[in-house]
Amino acid sequence: MFKKHLPVLALSIIAGAVQADETELKKAMEARLGTKVESIVKSGYLGLYEVYTEGNILYTDEKMTAFIAGGQLIDGKTLRNVTEDRLKKLTAIKFSDLPLERAIKQVRGDGKRVIATFEDPNCGYCKRLAKDLQKLDNVTIYTFLYPILSEDSTKKSRQIWCAADRAKAWNDWMVDGRAPGGKEDCDVSAIARNQDFGRRLNITGTPTLFFGDGERVPGAMPLDKLQQKLAQTK
Repeated sequence: MFKKHLPVLALSIIAGAVQADETELKKAMEARLGTKVESIVKSGYLGLYEVYTEGNILYTDEKMTAFIAGGQLIDGKTLRNVTEDRLKKLTAIKFSDLPLERAIKQVRGDGKRVIATFEDPNCGYCKRLAKDLQKLDNVTIYTFLYPILSEDSTKKSRQIWCAADRAKAWNDWMVDGRAPGGKEDCDVSAIARNQDFGRRLNITGTPTLFFGDGERVPGAMPLDKLQQKLAQTK
């Protein structure tokens, strides 16, 4: 009877040892880097560990003799970008976890497909994205005002949020270049809360997009890629 359970017992001991090793390595990593490490796992390549911290992936060996930062790990056989695929998984969220009541909502057609964006009103790439979003149909767009570029970005965000028609005020500025000139006298706490929320998600640039399946895409996407992604997640 005891021999029958030996393989299971051995596997449990090994798994526990691996977990303990990775836990200790995580503590050592945090001490060395001086920041919180979200996860650390074996990458499956060259004996390297994948270290996920502050929205980025680093690679190192168990002795931390060197770090690979800002590089891309590519599978030698398939040429698949391993780092990119891992980041998609690690930065994904549940779309339902987004505080959609703090976003500007626009519904096109049946509105069945969904996309959320974090944008700064003075971001040039955001303006390009806004023009492309005008060409989409059967989609609901949630735009989170996320002013991070300047004090004027905050002022414009407040004026847009306080407008009687927020979606119109947003598009007037982002698409047509008509600056918002309204007052900032409404409750604008949503903007500050969006900033806090975005920092927790490590959103450091605009635009940042989230799709219905939770995938995050930093930066503006070409229209054809947007349409392709939305078709896959509808």
